[in-house]
Amino acid sequence: MGGEWGETAKRFAPALLGLLFGLLALWPALGPGFVLRYDMVFVPDPPPMLPGEGFPRAVPSDLVVALLSRVVPEQVVQKVVLLGVFVLAASGAAALAPSRRLGPRLAAAAFYSWNAYLAQRLLLGQWALLLGVAGLPWAVRAVALGGRSRLVAALLPAAVGGFQAMLVAAPALLATAATATVTGPVTVTAAGRFVTPAGRVRVRRVLEVTLVMAVLSLPWLVPALSSRAVTDPAGAWAFAARADGPLGTVGSLLSLGGIWNAHAVLPGQETWWSAIVRLLLAAVAVWGFARLPGSPARHGAGAVEQPRAGLAVAAVAGLAVALTGAFAPGVLGGLIGWWPGFGPLRDGQLYLAPFVLLQAVGLAAVVARWNSRAVAAVAVAVPVLVLPTFALGAFGRLSAVDYPDEWREVQAIVNADPAPGALLSLPWGAHRAFGWNGDRVILDPATKMFRRRVLWNDALLVGLPGGDRLRVAAEDPASAEVEAALGVEPAGRIAALSGLNVRYVLIHGSDNPFHIPGGDDPFRGAATVFRGPELRLLRLDAPS
Repeated sequence: MGGEWGETAKRFAPALLGLLFGLLALWPALGPGFVLRYDMVFVPDPPPMLPGEGFPRAVPSDLVVALLSRVVPEQVVQKVVLLGVFVLAASGAAALAPSRRLGPRLAAAAFYSWNAYLAQRLLLGQWALLLGVAGLPWAVRAVALGGRSRLVAALLPAAVGGFQAMLVAAPALLATAATATVTGPVTVTAAGRFVTPAGRVRVRRVLEVTLVMAVLSLPWLVPALSSRAVTDPAGAWAFAARADGPLGTVGSLLSLGGIWNAHAVLPGQETWWSAIVRLLLAAVAVWGFARLPGSPARHGAGAVEQPRAGLAVAAVAGLAVALTGAFAPGVLGGLIGWWPGFGPLRDGQLYLAPFVLLQAVGLAAVVARWNSRAVAAVAVAVPVLVLPTFALGAFGRLSAVDYPDEWREVQAIVNADPAPGALLSLPWGAHRAFGWNGDRVILDPATKMFRRRVLWNDALLVGLPGGDRLRVAAEDPASAEVEAALGVEPAGRIAALSGLNVRYVLIHGSDNPFHIPGGDDPFRGAATVFRGPELRLLRLDAPS
């Protein structure tokens, strides 16, 4: 009985380590309320909505959250998802470790669930992307083992995450399928040559992976292909990888940082000691990965081939995309201008995910070579020690807050109205900074709160290292139409907006947030149906 308990403990130890790391990183965010930061916007009573006219970035993640919120409170859904990222990442990396011993498995789990890449993407609020990153090692393992149903199950987190999660996983899965070692019967041709079906098997695996990913991507792929959304090539410059420490852009990327948003960098990450130690750790991990044997390693009840070649190809490809964006953004900009489908390549740093997994497996290989409990303990502790400010919500950057009552009141008024028509959200910008949220920048919550189309300005202003700001044009063509309607004279403004099927205008803060003609009342003739300390709701077609 004791042996069974010991085996069970060893089996679930990586997942428990991931849970411990999640609790340490998210502790201030696990209290009552919502965690709101940049793209991470959860709202009370989220409506199940179909994709709008813009690019379906939150598909199907928002719909899944809305459906789950019918069963458990939406706050609980968010916290379970965030903790699940750490648990899934740690257990998946351990499953790919090149040893059954607990030390190497825990080393891989610790590195993959506590690193600069995960921290920066979490601070950018990209929880849906991180679902795919967390499930990546399980998906790679599924490809190496073979089996369509196993692959479908492993890809479910990425499928929920949506387009970024699936696109980040694709290179590693396709490369693993294309380079997998194939064993099978050998036949002898008439000429006396030995022939194996390896080539045919690899082609079949690649086609199978492609088919599974395509089917699971249909919820966002179909609306993306039918959308009128456009992609501004300027995004290649705005979202290019940048130096987040003293070792420059290349050093930042090799140590799994290099995010384009300075506010997503951990406190203290720019110090020399942190940058150098992380780069040395990356070098050791890459060395360990390069020394991996080619033979399969035992994992659980089955033999799993080490996807060495596939991970290496995907990691090099991801690093190449990031470096191209950083040092030759014109190349990516030209591709985006030629076909908007290349738009996802503009944020090249996010394609480092396979490189993160490569380093996790490589560090496990180093620990396996030493075969020392002390070395294993150090390997588990080092990721936390070199990035200590990821703890406690990145020292307060992540915490739970609740929406003021007026947000719920406005939501109830609009959602109870059966009349058709869109809601226009002002000020005319994509992001907000609310005092009740600690002035943290978040995507406009109105985009996710209402059971009707929300018109908003999805253009982005991105700060550049020299202090300038670059504008990335809106993807939704309706933004230009609304902007033109807001610019007409006050007497014709309501008619112009009504022509765009706008029924409500929600204004946060100033009464004249767009700085348009009309003085203190730029929507003369509209009915004020709600006014609170922060929000004002207007109805343009008030009943007589």
